[in-house]
This record gives sequence, C-alpha cells and structure tokens, in this order.
Amino acid sequence: MTLSRSVSESGSASGGVSRRGFLGYVLAAGTLVVATDIRLGTPAYAAVPSPPQPPELYDLNDLLTDAARPTSQLITITVESDGTASFAMPRLEVGQGITTSTAMIIAEELDLPVDKVRVTLAPARPELLFNQLTGGSNTTISTFTPVRVAAAIAKHQLLEAAAIELGSTVALLKSKAGVITAPDGSSATYGQLATKAAAHDTKQVTIAPEQLRATSDFQVVGKPQNRVDAHDIVTGKKQFAMDLDIPGALPTMICRPPTLNGSPKAIRNAAAVLSLPGVTDVAMITTGVAVRAETFGQCIDAVRALDVDWGPGSVEGEDDESVLAGLRKAELPLAVPKVPVLTRHIDADFEFMFRSSAALEPYAAVADVRSDRAEIWAGLKAPIVAQGEVAEALGLPQSKVKVNVVTGGGSFGHKLFGDHAVEAARASKALGKPVRLMWHRADEPRQGRVHPMATSRIRATYLAGNVLTFEQRHTSVETSFRHGLGEMLTAVASKLPAGVGNLGFAETIYALTQELPYDFGVVTQTLTETDRRFNTGSMRNIYSPDVACANELVVDMLAKAMGKDPLAFRLGFLKDDRAKAVLRKVAEVGGWGRKMPAGTAQGIAVHKEYKGVTACLVEIDCRPETVNRKVRDGVAGPRVTKAVIAIDAGLVINPRGLEAQMMGCFADGLALALTGSLHLRDGHFLEASWDNYFYTRQWNVPPDFTPIAMPSSGDQPGGAGEAGVACSVAAVACAYARATGKVPKRFPINHDDPIGFEVKSFIPPVPESPTDGLSWTY
Repeated sequence: MTLSRSVSESGSASGGVSRRGFLGYVLAAGTLVVATDIRLGTPAYAAVPSPPQPPELYDLNDLLTDAARPTSQLITITVESDGTASFAMPRLEVGQGITTSTAMIIAEELDLPVDKVRVTLAPARPELLFNQLTGGSNTTISTFTPVRVAAAIAKHQLLEAAAIELGSTVALLKSKAGVITAPDGSSATYGQLATKAAAHDTKQVTIAPEQLRATSDFQVVGKPQNRVDAHDIVTGKKQFAMDLDIPGALPTMICRPPTLNGSPKAIRNAAAVLSLPGVTDVAMITTGVAVRAETFGQCIDAVRALDVDWGPGSVEGEDDESVLAGLRKAELPLAVPKVPVLTRHIDADFEFMFRSSAALEPYAAVADVRSDRAEIWAGLKAPIVAQGEVAEALGLPQSKVKVNVVTGGGSFGHKLFGDHAVEAARASKALGKPVRLMWHRADEPRQGRVHPMATSRIRATYLAGNVLTFEQRHTSVETSFRHGLGEMLTAVASKLPAGVGNLGFAETIYALTQELPYDFGVVTQTLTETDRRFNTGSMRNIYSPDVACANELVVDMLAKAMGKDPLAFRLGFLKDDRAKAVLRKVAEVGGWGRKMPAGTAQGIAVHKEYKGVTACLVEIDCRPETVNRKVRDGVAGPRVTKAVIAIDAGLVINPRGLEAQMMGCFADGLALALTGSLHLRDGHFLEASWDNYFYTRQWNVPPDFTPIAMPSSGDQPGGAGEAGVACSVAAVACAYARATGKVPKRFPINHDDPIGFEVKSFIPPVPESPTDGLSWTY
C-alpha cells in the first residue's frame, strides 16, 4: 500500500477548500500507497502592534515550506507486505538525524514501532521542483504535517480493510504496534492487510484534523530516541559515497592548482605519471588534472608527481587585508546621525575572516558516464540542481542523468552545492571510465566552499534608559546561492513581506533570517555584498553567526553604558516570552552572576530564528597561564571551561537528537569565535586539511557542557540543525570581552596570532600519504 501525501484543508462538494479536513490520495498500487496534499491555502499572518521585522511576518522557513507545498502529493509512504512502512525522504541526511525523527513521526501516526519504519533517501526527482532541497533547518518544519497526514491516511485505509476482514466496524477496531484487533479478539497485521488496503485506482480521500493523533497523546514523538542508524555507523556498516561498490569505478583524485580557481593549461609529464604503480588514467578537466588508480594512495602519488602548467587563479596576489580593503570600499554609510540631540550613542565595527565549511567527509562522488547517459552517487542537498549541472557539463539531456542521493558525512552548507558530482562526471567523461572521486583533505579549505569574509558595523543610540535606534550595516564577500534557493525566491516572491520582494537573492535571505529580538526603537539591518571571485556557500546558520555576534556584543556594551547587568538588560528589552524563558534557563543552570577570578568571566547571549529561540551561557578563562598553555599540533588561547545551551524548538520530535544538535552547534560557534579561520596569502589559503584548520578540538571543548531541550511549546516543530550556532559565537565573544575588558573586533579572536603550523606546499598540492598514523594517536 502506498500513501502519497499532500495536505490541503478541504471538504466542499465542488472540490474547493474549507477548514474541515486534509485532502489525501490512495494511489493505485500493489500494496497500500498514500499521499497528502498541502498545496492549497497559505496561512495568514496576524498584524503585529509595533513595526515588525520581516522574519516576524514571514521568514526563510515559511518560504522553504511554501515552495515545497505544490509538489507535496508526489511524496509517498508505503506499507509493505512484511508490515513495515517505508518512506523515501526527499531530503539529505548528513548527520542531523532527520531519518530518525521522520521515522518517529511516521511510527507515531501509524501505530508502529520505530524499528518497523524504513526511511531512505530519494534520488533526484525533477518533478518535485523545490521539494528536494535540504537547508535552512527546514526538513521537519515542512514535512511534519504532510508526513503525519500520509501516515494517518494509511492507518485509515488499513482500518477499513481490517473492518471487512474481521467483520467489525472501523470505530470498534484498535491498532497497536502494527496489529489491528477487533472486539472479539480476532486480529490482522499491517502486513496481512497491506494488499487488501491497496487501491486499484487512485482515489481522493479526506482526513479530518481530529483523525490525527493529538499531541497530548503522543507516545513516540517527544520521547528520547537513539538514532536509527547509530549501530550501522559505529560498526562500519553505514554506506557513504566511498563505500559503494560500483562496477569499474576506481579511486580518482584531482591535482589542483596552486592558487584559488586556477586552471590547467598542459601536462608536461603524463607518460611518466601513467607509468607509476597502479595508475590507469590521467586527463585534464576544468578544475585540474584527474588521475585514476587502483588505490587512493596511488592517486596521491600520481597527484604529487604531476608537472602541470597552470593558468592564473581568480585572486592572484590577494591577501586578507586587500580583500578587507575592498569590503571597506563597498560599505554603506550609517544613516543615523552620530550625535543626535540629547542622546548618547555606541559605535562598533567588527570583522569576520574567511572560514572553511568542510565537513568530516570530504567531497566525494561516484560517476559512471557513458556516451548517451550518466549515473551519479553522492551526498547532495540539492540533487535536482546537481542533476541539471551534471547534464549541462556533459552535454546530455537532464532526463539522461540519474542522480542517487547517498547519506553524507556532514555538510554545514557544503553539500548544497554539487561541485563534487559535476567534477566526478567531468572526470568520468574525460577518462572514459567510471570513477570514485574523492577530494583530498588539503583540497577542502584551499579550493572548496568557504564562509565569506565580512564586516558588521553598528550604531545604537540611547536616552533615559531606552534604546532609541539600532542600525546595522553588514558588508560581505558574496555568498553564493546558486544551488536552488534563488529559484525558490523567485517562485514565491509574491508572498514576501513588503519591501523584501524587490531585493536580490542574498539580501532577501538576509532579510528573512535576521531578527533583532529586542525592543530597540527603530531597527534597521541591511546587507551589502561584493566580490564574486571566491567559492563561497551558506555555511551553517548562514549570516547569523556573524550578525548575532556583533549584535550581542553591542547589547553588552549598551548594558554597561546604562549600568545594567547583561542578563537583566536583555530580559528588560526582549520582546518574546520564549526568548526570556530560554535565557532564564541558561542563567539558572549556568549560575549566572557567580563570583569569578580575575581574567575569567561569564558571557550570555540569545538568538531567535527557525521558528524557535536559543540561548547560551559560557564561562571563559583568559588568564596568561591558560592562554599560553602548550597544545600539541594546535593553538592555545582563551579556554571556554563551561557552556550551557538551551533551545525552544516548538514541538520537540526527538529530545536526544535535539541535544546532540546543540552540542554540534556549540562546537561550531566556539570555533568561529576563537580558532577557526582561513588565512589568504598571495592568492591562496594557507590552511590545508584539518591538522592546521583549527576547528573545535578535544583540547578546547569545555569540560562542563550542558545542552537543554526546553519542553515542547505549541504543536508545530521548529528547526534545530543550525539553531544553536549564532548564540554560541555571541556568548563566547561576550565572555571574552568581559574577561579581558576589551571588546574583540576581529573574529576568530586568534586569527592575527602567529600561524601555529607549518604551511604545506602548493606544488605539489597535497602532502604524502601518512604511514605512521598510530604514532599520532593519544
């Protein structure tokens, strides 16, 4: 039985829309297949008494959900003859746990154990349009109701089939754990009923809202649940792109240019490289020279041996300061007068350096390109876009390119782009053979997607205990949204708040995500982007880590100028009760205000986004003996010793998964505040691999860490995957400022310290394969 779901409120005899129920379909199939329809009706947004910011009326998640709605009926839940339910999710699992939370939602509504639900990843399906993009922490927000309705329709069909089979009525039947029981004790399993419940012809059905399980009756949703794939991950059974056994696909790597975005002009020693052990093929492609061999170690040897004539890159001779100077020229002037009559003001100026968004799994893809068709396997957050890009690169119709979506080992925005899929396709075509392409770790920070350099300037005016104006001008190297989100914006532009619909793509994303949660009088936040020469992407939480960090530092400055405690000041100006609640929670659990030694301090921050709100409290140690401690193969500097982070994510699906997400978000935020950045010198980034890109490591994780999932609020889930990053960056920055007595101006804070690593060579572009790995373990 297959249930395709599309949720629409329906019920009129003419087929119009009313408020009496949800439309769904039972599709013609061998077993039960159902669908739900949410295409009709967009929620109305009530007016806010004071002038709201765009996200208070319509935010990025509203946009993503609206864009997915028209094709929601094309996604199906199937009840199999073995009694399991299967769902091919049109989103990418990259460790955020959406396969687990979605299985929980289906299990809840279908009365099935979670281990009887199979959630897989759908291949690229062009007919889904905007319903197959993973981003903006939107998966659960946009799929929650459609998936519930599909499961409810499936259960209804099973009950009707059981009523006939057991000689009873639907009202008298009980379902539990995949078994339907009649009053006389007779029963039938879902597996036994799946074929009987199937439809020979597609038919429309209506499900009443009361037929969905009430949130107060939830037995699965809201209860801690281990990841459904945890055992496979820890035992090595989990399949990622490089684990796939595709016939003929041998390891392949790319010899890359020494400067950013350079290109190959000629190979001077192809014959010599082809004579190396295991090497089967060498060919130039757009981004470098592809080498194919029997092992990845042999690929590395070939890459190192290549002698290539390279063309210039896109930022030849540039460095951090020259790019920053370009940003300064693009900055818009602040509009609020510097010294209005009778008021005081605070001016602040912050700089955020380039950062890598590389995940634990490097870019990897398998490609098998033939003369008339191609097939790709990769972790892709926008597989339909990648399918089109591969087709264009190969000169094939999109219908001749099959893209299989494979679980990704992390993303952080990286896998919104199909760079690895396109490159694998180009390599397979050039070599005439299937390839298993993997980027080297050194390639990721030097040639991969980066979080752009930015500046953020703020002017706040205040008088008599009130903040009158808060003006922010954010200026950034361009953030690329060429991964499907731009097309979404165009598709739903008519629904955007007044004044937003005529902005560019980046400015619209900024406007729909940035919300200052305080009553600070006249608030203006604008974005200016410039410089398109870099490979950028919407790194986890997009603009918010930089913007919120700047904002919360200024909030602390305002509190100090007015003689207020930072926590009390925030509570006095916050507009949202949920924001106050999470802030009070971290203050209570973290012991805000306790006496601390000189050189140490607490910091606190709050952030509102993704239909939810997060708050973070940290304690930091900036004493010389800590800052100057020795860290093997790392950097020292300030040490966060304690962190408490709380999230109100609306209806909580899986508290355990939510806590895990907050742990990951905090690790991101800590790196962005203190240690994680790229240094641009002479047209290339110095960092290569994670041994010298200082993301959060064990040596700077706080030994005292507490994540808190607040009790569910409301009956709709909010986003979680990115929600905790911004408040974490901000809390660490605020703590540093209070501990040192100096507000930091450039992030991460250690960026200008002496480079704490030996820079790897640019020619050859990758280091030798290690042969002494065990000697480097702790």
